[in-house]
Amino acid sequence: MLWSDPPDEPPEELREAQAMLRRAGVVLAVGMVILFFILGVA
Repeated sequence: MLWSDPPDEPPEELREAQAMLRRAGVVLAVGMVILFFILGVA
C-alpha cells in the first residue's frame, strides 16, 4: 500500500446508491411488520 494509491472508498454515486438501498430495505422491513400486524389484528 503506497501513499500514492487512491483511497479505498467507493465513488460518490455508489455510496448514494448504497444509502438509498439501505433506506429502501428499512422502509420495506417496517412496512412488512405493519402489514403483518394489520393482517393479524383483522
